[in-house]
Order: sequence, then structure tokens, then C-alpha cells
Amino acid sequence: MALRRVQMAGELEVTCLLTTVTERFRRVSMHGVREELLDAQVNSLGYSVEKVRIPYPCPNAAYEEIMRNTLTHWKATGVTHAVFGDLFLQDIRRYREEKLAQLDIKPVFPLWLEDTAKLAREMIHDGFRAIVVCVDPKCLEASFAGRQFDESFLNDLPPNVDPCGENGEFHTFVYDGPNFKKPIRVLPGEHVTRDGFHFADLTLS
Repeated sequence: MALRRVQMAGELEVTCLLTTVTERFRRVSMHGVREELLDAQVNSLGYSVEKVRIPYPCPNAAYEEIMRNTLTHWKATGVTHAVFGDLFLQDIRRYREEKLAQLDIKPVFPLWLEDTAKLAREMIHDGFRAIVVCVDPKCLEASFAGRQFDESFLNDLPPNVDPCGENGEFHTFVYDGPNFKKPIRVLPGEHVTRDGFHFADLTLS
């Protein structure tokens, strides 16, 4: 949705998407999404992707060095801004601002302080389709993993869980949307618990 807002505003040229991939598992960090699904996603969106490969486990100092080297490279190519989908966590925003200021890159937060209940339903209404791929069992029952991110899912959320999962209660894989060239066909796989989180694996169909 953050990408969509930037595209619609037309004030920035999006040159590349960026995410971290845990090298040992070849999966998107935290989400646990297979690398081939990430490739299909960015291809449908029409961009290239910078896969920032991090070790497992990844100490914060190592993460910061890897990210600094990656962004220094992009700064040298002419990149001036970095867009984030953060919603309301002030400490996360402050961290990003401080680190990017050291590189003279300006952070952009297109969704900042929006009502997350309204935003979640706006995304669904606009045609974004997603599957819940990871849940924090301290916040949600494991059965929420593998569900569609839809009105039914939102209605079933406990009142203490943010509708956009901003506190890390859950993570999703978006497989279709208004800025996708075509939907990504996925198949549900096994459910596993790892590092204190419950994952619903997905594969390409």
C-alpha cells in the first residue's frame, strides 16, 4: 500500500524494491516467505529487487553494517529517498531517520498515523489480496496463519491486535493488487513453529 501511494502521488521515481532475505533459509526475514515467491511478487509489480542477505542469527551490529553498505551503494547511483510502510511506531521511525540521515537519504512514510482499522479495509476494498503467513502465538492463535487477509479475518481479530499487524502480531504475503500485472498463484503448505512464531508455508502453484 505504501508503494501504491507513492505511485499514485507521482512525485518520486521508484527504482527498486528492497527487503532482507535470511541467507540460511532463502526466505524473506520475519515473514518466512520463499525467495521464489518474492521474485514472482516483484516481477508482477514490474520492478527489480535488492535482496539484502543477512545471516542467521543476525546480530544488530551485523544487520546495520550490511544495510549501511547496501544503501551507500544505492546512494551512489542517485537514490535520494527510501519509502517505508510504517504506521505508528515512533521508535522504529526514529531509528530509520537517524540511520538514513547518516547517508543523506530522506525517509518517506506515506501511511504514517493513518487509522489502521480503516486502512486495512481500504486495502481490501482497493483489491489487495494477501495471505497471513506468520503469527505471533503470544497475540494470535496459530489457526490464524494461512488465512486470507479479508473482512472475516479482521472481524475475528482480538481487540488488542492491530488490524494491520503493526506490532508484529502477524505478517502477510500479498499476491494480488491494483498495481500487480497479474496475481501470483500460490498453494498452501505445511505449518511450522520456529523461533517462537508460527508460519504457514506457501509455494508457487
